[in-house]
Amino acid sequence: MPGITREEVAHLARLARLELSGEELDHFAGQLDAIIGAVARVADVAGEDVPPTSHPLPLTNVMRPDTVRPGFTAQQALSGAPAQEQQRFKVPQILGEE
Repeated sequence: MPGITREEVAHLARLARLELSGEELDHFAGQLDAIIGAVARVADVAGEDVPPTSHPLPLTNVMRPDTVRPGFTAQQALSGAPAQEQQRFKVPQILGEE
């Protein structure tokens, strides 16, 4: 199995919009190669008689029925707010400031 190349790591970094140095590219190439090797060894261990599963034990979701219940009115929800505007919570602006 061929190892992960530095160029492949650079490509992945570009896709993830990460800026990596040359030293980091080499470091991550070795780490990714080790991870892929470990996953390949797991696939080798599983025999033909072992069905692929996501969990060793069967899981069952326990859900309650979805029932409509009365909620707060806008007035009740905003009653404890320090500031409100047009029936909404008013908070300090954080985006677009310079």
